[in-house]
Amino acid sequence: MKRFIVTGGYGFIGSNLIHILLKKKFKVLNIDNLSYAAQKYNLKDIKNKNYTFKKIDINNKKEILRTIKVFKPNGIFNLAADTHVDRSIDNSFSFIKNNILGVYNLLEAIRNYKKKLRLVHISTDEVYGDILGTKRSSEKFAYVPSSPYSASKASSDHLVSSYVRTYELDAVISNCSNNYGPRQFPEKLIPKMIYNILYNKPLPIYAKGRNSREWIYVDDHCEALIKLFFKGKKGEKYNIGSGINCNNITIVKKLVETFKKKKINIGNKVKIKYVKDRPGHDFRYALNSNKIKKTLNWKPKISLSLGIIKTVEWYLNNKSFFSKISKELFVKRLGNR
Repeated sequence: MKRFIVTGGYGFIGSNLIHILLKKKFKVLNIDNLSYAAQKYNLKDIKNKNYTFKKIDINNKKEILRTIKVFKPNGIFNLAADTHVDRSIDNSFSFIKNNILGVYNLLEAIRNYKKKLRLVHISTDEVYGDILGTKRSSEKFAYVPSSPYSASKASSDHLVSSYVRTYELDAVISNCSNNYGPRQFPEKLIPKMIYNILYNKPLPIYAKGRNSREWIYVDDHCEALIKLFFKGKKGEKYNIGSGINCNNITIVKKLVETFKKKKINIGNKVKIKYVKDRPGHDFRYALNSNKIKKTLNWKPKISLSLGIIKTVEWYLNNKSFFSKISKELFVKRLGNR
Protein backbone atom coordinates (compact mmCIF):
# COMPACT_ATOMS: atom_id res chain seq x y z
CA MET A 1 0.00 0.00 0.00
CA LYS A 2 1.39 3.39 -1.06
CA ARG A 3 1.83 5.93 1.74
CA PHE A 4 1.42 9.66 1.20
CA ILE A 5 1.92 12.82 3.21
CA VAL A 6 -0.34 15.71 2.22
CA THR A 7 0.84 19.06 3.58
CA GLY A 8 -1.95 21.59 4.02
CA GLY A 9 -4.45 18.75 4.14
CA TYR A 10 -7.21 20.70 5.90
CA GLY A 11 -7.23 23.28 3.12
CA PHE A 12 -9.35 23.31 -0.03
CA ILE A 13 -7.33 21.25 -2.52
CA GLY A 14 -5.56 19.24 0.18
CA SER A 15 -8.78 17.98 1.78
CA ASN A 16 -10.28 17.04 -1.59
CA LEU A 17 -7.07 15.21 -2.48
CA ILE A 18 -7.18 13.29 0.81
CA HIS A 19 -10.74 12.15 0.13
CA ILE A 20 -9.68 10.80 -3.26
CA LEU A 21 -6.47 9.14 -1.99
CA LEU A 22 -8.41 7.32 0.72
CA LYS A 23 -11.01 6.14 -1.81
CA LYS A 24 -8.12 4.65 -3.77
CA LYS A 25 -7.06 2.73 -0.62
CA PHE A 26 -3.84 4.63 0.04
CA LYS A 27 -2.49 5.47 3.49
CA VAL A 28 -2.49 9.21 4.20
CA LEU A 29 -0.86 11.44 6.80
CA ASN A 30 -2.26 14.97 6.85
CA ILE A 31 0.22 17.63 8.01
CA ASP A 32 -1.26 21.06 8.63
CA ASN A 33 -0.42 24.00 10.88
CA LEU A 34 -4.15 24.85 11.17
CA SER A 35 -3.88 28.43 9.90
CA TYR A 36 -6.97 30.51 9.12
CA ALA A 37 -7.93 28.68 5.89
CA ALA A 38 -7.55 25.19 7.40
CA GLN A 39 -11.02 23.87 8.17
CA LYS A 40 -11.44 20.67 10.18
CA TYR A 41 -14.96 20.57 8.75
CA ASN A 42 -13.39 19.56 5.42
CA LEU A 43 -12.44 16.13 6.76
CA LYS A 44 -15.08 15.73 9.47
CA ASP A 45 -16.63 12.62 7.92
CA ILE A 46 -13.41 10.64 7.59
CA LYS A 47 -13.32 7.60 9.82
CA ASN A 48 -10.64 5.57 8.14
CA LYS A 49 -7.81 3.56 9.66
CA ASN A 50 -5.61 4.67 6.76
CA TYR A 51 -5.87 8.34 7.74
CA THR A 52 -3.99 10.22 10.44
CA PHE A 53 -3.40 13.90 11.20
CA LYS A 54 -0.44 15.63 12.75
CA LYS A 55 -0.28 19.35 13.50
CA ILE A 56 3.06 20.56 12.14
CA ASP A 57 4.26 23.73 10.45
CA ILE A 58 6.40 22.97 7.39
CA ASN A 59 8.83 25.59 8.66
CA ASN A 60 9.63 23.15 11.48
CA LYS A 61 12.32 21.27 9.57
CA LYS A 62 13.30 18.95 12.44
CA GLU A 63 9.73 17.85 13.11
CA ILE A 64 9.04 17.37 9.40
CA LEU A 65 12.13 15.17 9.06
CA ARG A 66 11.21 13.21 12.20
CA THR A 67 7.71 12.65 10.86
CA ILE A 68 8.98 11.52 7.45
CA LYS A 69 11.33 9.02 9.10
CA VAL A 70 8.50 7.54 11.17
CA PHE A 71 5.78 7.51 8.48
CA LYS A 72 8.09 6.45 5.60
CA PRO A 73 6.01 7.94 2.77
CA ASN A 74 6.35 7.04 -0.88
CA GLY A 75 5.38 10.57 -1.78
CA ILE A 76 4.56 14.03 -0.48
CA PHE A 77 1.98 16.33 -2.03
CA ASN A 78 2.93 19.84 -0.98
CA LEU A 79 -0.22 21.94 -0.66
CA ALA A 80 0.87 23.95 2.37
CA ALA A 81 0.76 27.54 1.18
CA ASP A 82 -0.78 30.95 1.59
CA THR A 83 -2.79 31.38 -1.60
CA HIS A 84 -5.01 34.46 -1.69
CA VAL A 85 -3.64 37.31 -3.80
CA ASP A 86 -5.59 39.99 -1.91
CA ARG A 87 -4.04 38.93 1.40
CA SER A 88 -0.57 38.98 -0.17
CA ILE A 89 -1.15 42.59 -1.23
CA ASP A 90 -2.16 43.58 2.29
CA ASN A 91 0.64 41.66 4.03
CA SER A 92 3.19 39.65 2.07
CA PHE A 93 5.28 38.41 5.01
CA SER A 94 3.40 35.15 5.62
CA PHE A 95 3.61 34.38 1.89
CA ILE A 96 7.38 34.74 1.96
CA LYS A 97 7.61 32.71 5.15
CA ASN A 98 5.32 29.83 4.19
CA ASN A 99 5.58 29.68 0.40
CA ILE A 100 9.34 30.16 0.14
CA LEU A 101 11.00 29.40 3.48
CA GLY A 102 8.44 26.65 4.17
CA VAL A 103 9.30 24.94 0.89
CA TYR A 104 13.01 25.34 1.65
CA ASN A 105 12.55 23.61 5.00
CA LEU A 106 10.49 20.84 3.43
CA LEU A 107 13.14 20.30 0.76
CA GLU A 108 15.88 20.18 3.37
CA ALA A 109 13.94 17.60 5.39
CA ILE A 110 13.49 15.45 2.28
CA ARG A 111 17.17 15.83 1.35
CA ASN A 112 18.25 14.70 4.82
CA TYR A 113 15.87 11.72 4.73
CA LYS A 114 18.19 10.09 2.18
CA LYS A 115 15.64 7.49 1.08
CA LYS A 116 13.51 7.18 -2.04
CA LEU A 117 10.66 9.66 -1.96
CA ARG A 118 8.84 11.72 -4.59
CA LEU A 119 7.71 15.27 -3.99
CA VAL A 120 4.77 16.62 -5.99
CA HIS A 121 5.01 20.38 -5.59
CA ILE A 122 1.77 22.18 -6.41
CA SER A 123 2.01 25.65 -7.91
CA THR A 124 -0.14 28.04 -9.93
CA ASP A 125 -0.72 29.43 -13.41
CA GLU A 126 -0.26 32.92 -11.92
CA VAL A 127 3.53 32.54 -12.13
CA TYR A 128 3.25 33.16 -15.90
CA GLY A 129 1.57 36.54 -15.41
CA ASP A 130 -0.81 38.09 -17.93
CA ILE A 131 -1.43 35.93 -21.00
CA LEU A 132 -3.20 38.31 -23.35
CA GLY A 133 -4.99 37.69 -26.62
CA THR A 134 -5.60 34.04 -27.48
CA LYS A 135 -2.23 32.64 -26.38
CA ARG A 136 -1.98 29.91 -23.75
CA SER A 137 1.15 29.54 -21.60
CA SER A 138 3.11 26.32 -21.99
CA GLU A 139 5.69 25.00 -19.57
CA LYS A 140 8.36 26.74 -21.67
CA PHE A 141 7.00 30.22 -20.93
CA ALA A 142 9.06 32.47 -18.67
CA TYR A 143 7.81 33.29 -15.19
CA VAL A 144 6.50 36.86 -14.93
CA PRO A 145 4.70 37.03 -11.56
CA SER A 146 2.64 40.13 -10.80
CA SER A 147 1.70 39.81 -7.11
CA PRO A 148 3.57 38.93 -3.92
CA TYR A 149 1.61 35.65 -3.94
CA SER A 150 2.63 34.62 -7.46
CA ALA A 151 6.20 35.80 -6.85
CA SER A 152 6.40 33.58 -3.75
CA LYS A 153 5.11 30.58 -5.71
CA ALA A 154 7.53 31.26 -8.57
CA SER A 155 10.37 31.36 -6.03
CA SER A 156 9.33 28.03 -4.53
CA ASP A 157 9.15 26.44 -7.99
CA HIS A 158 12.71 27.55 -8.70
CA LEU A 159 13.85 26.19 -5.34
CA VAL A 160 12.34 22.79 -6.08
CA SER A 161 13.96 22.71 -9.53
CA SER A 162 17.33 23.63 -8.03
CA TYR A 163 17.12 20.78 -5.51
CA VAL A 164 16.34 18.32 -8.31
CA ARG A 165 19.42 19.39 -10.25
CA THR A 166 21.84 19.99 -7.36
CA TYR A 167 20.84 17.24 -4.92
CA GLU A 168 19.03 14.88 -7.32
CA LEU A 169 15.78 15.01 -5.35
CA ASP A 170 12.89 13.27 -7.05
CA ALA A 171 10.32 16.01 -7.59
CA VAL A 172 7.78 17.18 -10.13
CA ILE A 173 6.06 20.58 -10.29
CA SER A 174 2.49 21.32 -11.31
CA ASN A 175 1.13 24.70 -12.40
CA CYS A 176 -2.64 24.63 -12.17
CA SER A 177 -5.40 27.00 -13.24
CA ASN A 178 -8.20 28.35 -10.99
CA ASN A 179 -9.67 25.56 -8.88
CA TYR A 180 -13.26 25.53 -7.67
CA GLY A 181 -15.48 23.00 -5.93
CA PRO A 182 -16.43 21.83 -2.43
CA ARG A 183 -14.62 22.92 0.74
CA GLN A 184 -13.10 26.15 -0.60
CA PHE A 185 -12.54 28.98 1.87
CA PRO A 186 -14.90 31.88 1.08
CA GLU A 187 -12.28 34.44 0.15
CA LYS A 188 -12.09 33.16 -3.43
CA LEU A 189 -14.63 34.27 -6.02
CA ILE A 190 -16.99 31.29 -6.30
CA PRO A 191 -17.45 30.38 -2.60
CA LYS A 192 -17.61 34.07 -1.65
CA MET A 193 -20.39 34.67 -4.18
CA ILE A 194 -22.24 31.54 -2.99
CA TYR A 195 -22.00 32.78 0.59
CA ASN A 196 -23.28 36.23 -0.37
CA ILE A 197 -26.19 34.78 -2.36
CA LEU A 198 -27.15 32.53 0.55
CA TYR A 199 -27.01 35.37 3.08
CA ASN A 200 -28.51 38.17 0.98
CA LYS A 201 -25.42 40.29 0.42
CA PRO A 202 -24.17 42.27 -2.61
CA LEU A 203 -21.91 40.52 -5.11
CA PRO A 204 -18.68 42.60 -5.33
CA ILE A 205 -16.74 42.20 -8.56
CA TYR A 206 -13.48 43.91 -9.42
CA ALA A 207 -13.60 46.51 -12.21
CA LYS A 208 -16.21 45.32 -14.73
CA GLY A 209 -15.67 41.61 -14.17
CA ARG A 210 -13.94 41.11 -17.50
CA ASN A 211 -10.85 39.42 -16.06
CA SER A 212 -10.59 35.94 -17.55
CA ARG A 213 -9.58 32.80 -15.70
CA GLU A 214 -9.29 29.14 -16.66
CA TRP A 215 -11.54 27.12 -14.35
CA ILE A 216 -10.92 23.51 -13.31
CA TYR A 217 -13.01 21.40 -10.96
CA VAL A 218 -10.91 20.41 -7.96
CA ASP A 219 -11.39 16.63 -8.39
CA ASP A 220 -9.93 16.82 -11.90
CA HIS A 221 -6.91 18.63 -10.50
CA CYS A 222 -6.44 16.02 -7.76
CA GLU A 223 -6.56 13.15 -10.26
CA ALA A 224 -3.86 14.93 -12.28
CA LEU A 225 -1.66 15.26 -9.19
CA ILE A 226 -1.92 11.53 -8.54
CA LYS A 227 -0.92 10.92 -12.17
CA LEU A 228 2.13 13.11 -11.61
CA PHE A 229 3.22 11.01 -8.66
CA PHE A 230 3.01 7.73 -10.56
CA LYS A 231 3.97 8.77 -14.09
CA GLY A 232 5.44 12.28 -14.06
CA LYS A 233 9.05 12.65 -15.18
CA LYS A 234 11.53 13.67 -12.50
CA GLY A 235 12.32 17.38 -12.57
CA GLU A 236 9.60 18.24 -15.08
CA LYS A 237 6.88 20.87 -14.87
CA TYR A 238 3.31 20.11 -15.91
CA ASN A 239 0.52 22.57 -16.57
CA ILE A 240 -2.89 21.38 -15.36
CA GLY A 241 -5.89 23.16 -16.84
CA SER A 242 -9.33 22.55 -18.28
CA GLY A 243 -8.92 24.70 -21.37
CA ILE A 244 -12.13 26.48 -20.32
CA ASN A 245 -11.75 30.24 -19.88
CA CYS A 246 -14.54 32.36 -18.48
CA ASN A 247 -14.57 35.91 -17.17
CA ASN A 248 -15.61 36.70 -13.62
CA ILE A 249 -18.90 38.41 -14.41
CA THR A 250 -20.03 35.35 -16.40
CA ILE A 251 -19.12 33.06 -13.51
CA VAL A 252 -21.17 35.14 -11.07
CA LYS A 253 -24.15 35.20 -13.42
CA LYS A 254 -23.92 31.40 -13.80
CA LEU A 255 -24.00 31.03 -10.01
CA VAL A 256 -27.08 33.24 -9.66
CA GLU A 257 -28.82 31.35 -12.47
CA THR A 258 -28.00 28.01 -10.79
CA PHE A 259 -29.68 29.18 -7.58
CA LYS A 260 -32.72 30.34 -9.54
CA LYS A 261 -33.04 27.00 -11.34
CA LYS A 262 -33.07 25.30 -7.96
CA LYS A 263 -35.95 27.61 -6.99
CA ILE A 264 -34.01 29.04 -4.08
CA ASN A 265 -35.18 32.44 -2.95
CA ILE A 266 -32.66 35.20 -3.70
CA GLY A 267 -32.78 38.24 -1.42
CA ASN A 268 -33.21 41.81 -2.62
CA LYS A 269 -29.62 42.75 -1.69
CA VAL A 270 -28.11 40.12 -3.99
CA LYS A 271 -27.02 42.40 -6.81
CA ILE A 272 -23.78 42.75 -8.72
CA LYS A 273 -21.66 45.57 -7.35
CA TYR A 274 -18.64 46.68 -9.34
CA VAL A 275 -15.77 47.77 -7.11
CA LYS A 276 -12.37 49.36 -7.65
CA ASP A 277 -9.84 46.95 -9.12
CA ARG A 278 -7.03 45.57 -6.99
CA PRO A 279 -3.41 46.65 -7.59
CA GLY A 280 -1.52 44.73 -10.28
CA HIS A 281 -4.56 42.67 -11.27
CA ASP A 282 -3.65 40.34 -14.16
CA PHE A 283 -6.29 40.38 -16.89
CA ARG A 284 -6.07 36.82 -18.22
CA TYR A 285 -4.55 33.48 -17.31
CA ALA A 286 -4.65 30.60 -19.77
CA LEU A 287 -2.68 27.35 -19.82
CA ASN A 288 -1.59 25.02 -22.57
CA SER A 289 -1.97 21.61 -20.89
CA ASN A 290 -1.10 19.45 -23.89
CA LYS A 291 1.98 18.01 -22.17
CA ILE A 292 0.13 16.22 -19.36
CA LYS A 293 -2.66 15.17 -21.74
CA LYS A 294 -0.30 13.64 -24.28
CA THR A 295 2.41 12.16 -22.05
CA LEU A 296 0.36 11.05 -19.03
CA ASN A 297 -3.03 10.45 -20.68
CA TRP A 298 -4.86 12.80 -18.31
CA LYS A 299 -7.82 14.96 -19.20
CA PRO A 300 -10.46 16.79 -17.14
CA LYS A 301 -13.84 15.11 -16.84
CA ILE A 302 -16.09 17.75 -15.25
CA SER A 303 -17.50 20.52 -17.46
CA LEU A 304 -17.82 24.03 -16.09
CA SER A 305 -21.63 23.83 -16.10
CA LEU A 306 -21.68 20.53 -14.22
CA GLY A 307 -18.92 21.66 -11.88
CA ILE A 308 -20.83 24.79 -10.86
CA ILE A 309 -23.96 22.71 -10.16
CA LYS A 310 -21.97 20.22 -8.07
CA THR A 311 -20.28 23.07 -6.18
CA VAL A 312 -23.52 24.91 -5.40
CA GLU A 313 -25.15 21.67 -4.26
CA TRP A 314 -22.29 20.92 -1.88
CA TYR A 315 -22.56 24.33 -0.20
CA LEU A 316 -26.35 24.03 -0.01
CA ASN A 317 -25.93 20.69 1.74
CA ASN A 318 -23.15 22.02 3.97
CA LYS A 319 -24.31 25.45 5.10
CA SER A 320 -22.68 24.86 8.47
CA PHE A 321 -19.32 25.05 6.64
CA PHE A 322 -19.71 28.84 6.63
CA SER A 323 -20.86 29.00 10.24
CA LYS A 324 -17.61 27.37 11.36
CA ILE A 325 -15.60 30.28 9.96
CA SER A 326 -15.13 33.44 11.96
CA LYS A 327 -16.46 36.43 10.05
CA GLU A 328 -13.26 38.26 10.96
CA LEU A 329 -11.42 35.86 8.65
CA PHE A 330 -13.43 36.76 5.58
CA VAL A 331 -11.07 38.84 3.47
CA LYS A 332 -11.99 42.52 3.65
CA ARG A 333 -10.25 43.86 0.55
CA LEU A 334 -12.77 42.42 -1.92
CA GLY A 335 -15.61 44.92 -2.23
CA ASN A 336 -14.17 47.35 0.30
CA ARG A 337 -11.75 49.38 -1.79
